Amino acid sequence: MGVTHHGRTHRLDLADPTLREWECTVLHADPEQGIVLDRSAFYPGGGGQPPDHGVLLWQGVQTRIAGTRKGDDLWLIPVEGDPLPPVGSTVTGAVEDGRRTRLMRTHSGLHVLCGVVFRDFGALVTGGNMEPGEARMDFNLPEVPTDFKTRIEELVNAEVAADRSVAVRVLPRADALALPDIIRTQSNLIPADEQEVRIVDIVGLDVQADGGTHVASTAQIGKVQVVKVESKGRANRRVRIRLVE
Repeated sequence: MGVTHHGRTHRLDLADPTLREWECTVLHADPEQGIVLDRSAFYPGGGGQPPDHGVLLWQGVQTRIAGTRKGDDLWLIPVEGDPLPPVGSTVTGAVEDGRRTRLMRTHSGLHVLCGVVFRDFGALVTGGNMEPGEARMDFNLPEVPTDFKTRIEELVNAEVAADRSVAVRVLPRADALALPDIIRTQSNLIPADEQEVRIVDIVGLDVQADGGTHVASTAQIGKVQVVKVESKGRANRRVRIRLVE
């Protein structure tokens, strides 16, 4: 496991999140378990970001991919009834661009939100989830000012407009954990056996461990709307956002 491989699959999605089409070889294909490729740009899901959708193209045939199951290998889940490519065959993988791009924008938007709330309110994240174009993040934030919703939206969009670079690097575990405030969640979610940690840095705003896909700069996120701020218990506030198309 790690940031370059999962089981037998070389992960192209983290090396180049803009990649949408590639050639690969089928290592395993089973209607119950799924399909394993030697190279894959399908993001398998994790950290609140859902898995990619897309297709495999082979010998004039199309296999639709509806999701991914993680185990010892990355198993691509075909749409029920679609044909399976033969083991050993060369196929073209293609990620659904619209869905992936909106998820990248949404995920980066959540990091901007996280950075603003941590910087200005000192609050850690207690949960989160996203779909293409909309998301929510929960914060340990017992008290907020009456204009919190408006202020957060203005602050987030100011950081988006600042066109901050989004840089990604991989560090040895000890080096990563030595960075100040690298864990922005209330509990450390980095697996104990993970020896390399992927760092996503919105330069000048937010640095944290993260395994998802992101845009290259905050301007690519586009305008963000804070839809709602909800109380989720005595100490938690849920902030719901969506992209304004």
